[in-house]
Amino acid sequence: MRSGEELDGFEGEASSTSMISGASSPYQPTTEPVSQRRGLAGLRCDPDYLRGALGRLKVAQVILALIAFICIETIMECSPCEGLYFFEFVSCSAFVVTGVLLILFSLNLHMRIPQINWNLTDLVNTGLSTFFFFIASIVLAALNHKTGAEIAAVIFGFLATAAYAASTFLAVQRWRISVRQQSANDYIRARTESRDVDSRPEIQRLDTAQPGPGTTPSASDGTLHMSV
Repeated sequence: MRSGEELDGFEGEASSTSMISGASSPYQPTTEPVSQRRGLAGLRCDPDYLRGALGRLKVAQVILALIAFICIETIMECSPCEGLYFFEFVSCSAFVVTGVLLILFSLNLHMRIPQINWNLTDLVNTGLSTFFFFIASIVLAALNHKTGAEIAAVIFGFLATAAYAASTFLAVQRWRISVRQQSANDYIRARTESRDVDSRPEIQRLDTAQPGPGTTPSASDGTLHMSV
């Protein structure tokens, strides 16, 4: 029979061997961070955005643009048709672009693409939609044949114009706030870097002791002399 010390030594060697073999084994448990493999599984609706003024206005814009597009699509005859086609293009484009932005903002998908200035993107979309919806509604009101579908399209076109105008005003304010915050962050970062340099005197000594072009340090008195 083996003694207790021999058994303890044998168990220690076995445990160390199993640890080494486990570390070198290619079948290791997955330790990949959840954030890297979440994909679309972590999508959540942002109720705060939908309850806010921008979210409500964007929902109203999508609904009004869709109703205006449906009204203009029910018209079977037109002469001339240029105003109708222009209104159809504006309402359809506004519905698609605003709908995509609504999905991105309500699901916080825009946070995954920080390379794009989303405040400026939203401002450009609302500004252009306000302008083109206003022009298209005026043209359709001037060239329509007083049918029910045309009158309804004009009414919803002007309502969409008002919704986009209000959203443009709020988007301008939000864009200005983001620009001010970015400027403040840049200023704080610059002040922090300057304080770091001031708090490290060895960097200042290296900068002052660095000889300029055309000068050579003197070994005797430590002064700099111009080289000929």
